Amino acid sequence: MTQLKHSIEKTFKDYGMFKGHIKYKNATSRLEDLYRKDEDIRHPYERDYHRILYSNAYRRLKHKTQVFFNTNNDHICTRIEHVNHVSSVAETIAEFLGLNPWLVRAIAVGHDLGHSPFGHTGEKIISKIARDNGLLKSFWHEKNSLRFIDKIETMPDYEGYERNLNLSYAVRDGIICHCGEVDEEALHPRDEFIDLETIQSANQYQSYTYEGCVVKISDKIAYLGRDIEDALSKRILEEEQKLELEEIVKDLFGHKKLKDINTTSLVHLFIIDLCKNSNPKEGLRFSKEYFEIMKTIKKFNYQNIYSHPRLKTFEDYAGLIINTIFNRLLQYYDGANSIYKLQYDEKFYPLLCEHFKDWLLKYSNVSDATYRENKKFINKIIYNIDEINDYKMAIIDFISGMTDSFSIKIFNELIAF
Repeated sequence: MTQLKHSIEKTFKDYGMFKGHIKYKNATSRLEDLYRKDEDIRHPYERDYHRILYSNAYRRLKHKTQVFFNTNNDHICTRIEHVNHVSSVAETIAEFLGLNPWLVRAIAVGHDLGHSPFGHTGEKIISKIARDNGLLKSFWHEKNSLRFIDKIETMPDYEGYERNLNLSYAVRDGIICHCGEVDEEALHPRDEFIDLETIQSANQYQSYTYEGCVVKISDKIAYLGRDIEDALSKRILEEEQKLELEEIVKDLFGHKKLKDINTTSLVHLFIIDLCKNSNPKEGLRFSKEYFEIMKTIKKFNYQNIYSHPRLKTFEDYAGLIINTIFNRLLQYYDGANSIYKLQYDEKFYPLLCEHFKDWLLKYSNVSDATYRENKKFINKIIYNIDEINDYKMAIIDFISGMTDSFSIKIFNELIAF
């Protein structure tokens, strides 16, 4: 490691998103001016990191699925553990290469804020609902994460007024461009300063910064090894599959004993290989050997873990829960009168009706100026209550922000008498 440090450490120092970088003004720009106190000593990206860290959307990640649903094992990875793993990997790489650690930290902890309950299964279910109702061509969590940080998640300012997070462009960009399916030989940031709302699909663009590219790669490094570790602990893999996995990783470790293979070992090897082979001319890249090994591990995980029959039952259960909640809330639609219908049924479904009523009062034009002033709401109004599709979108947003446990609790409320 000493030899590695002396030879290539800080090779990206002229490309890090610090003051003086040609993109810095755009990268630190915000949709609105951000309030601040005179004595605030934080870097812009440090402020973004803290705004994410103290948000409710971040707190909810601890009860959202990574891969395994409804686990009773405290040591199985959840979404909040995953984003912190990504942050750890990304910070290590950024510090070594000379990139901005606060920027990668903010992107990493915020990259899954808009992830649905029940992991990628929930994402697919919500996407089908959105398509069937003519709302979106597809629902994808990278775009939904941008939607949450731009339009939904709020935080009180120094006077107690609820404002949108208003994060910097580089953080917003890194979040929507973080798609972890890294199938490119090398990553370079794009040059174009685009309107992020115009992005139509995951992986359509590379990130605007090298820091965003680092998070994208770190997402892959973090989840592949951790998912294998969880699969082994939950006895997901059969003996034949374990032998196949041992063959895949033997070139990395020099032996074929799964008991000696863990997440930190895999993470370490991929980080070192990335740092050895990356440079500003060729971009962020693995050696050919490690790139092929990563693709092979990804293929193994999809075939043997993410598609495992034991997950199918709970996928059906997740579909029942999400569809039931959506259809029930849709029955309350009656323009501005929707609020009164929800209020009436609070005696039957207090959790569902009260929370969704409050959602509409905060984000739609159904509430008047006096109500908003009393509640200190100065966040964006994003729904027109007189439009049925806006109401449907409100339901989609409401469900996508739920934790697994809260959505199950609401479902149980709906089927109880």
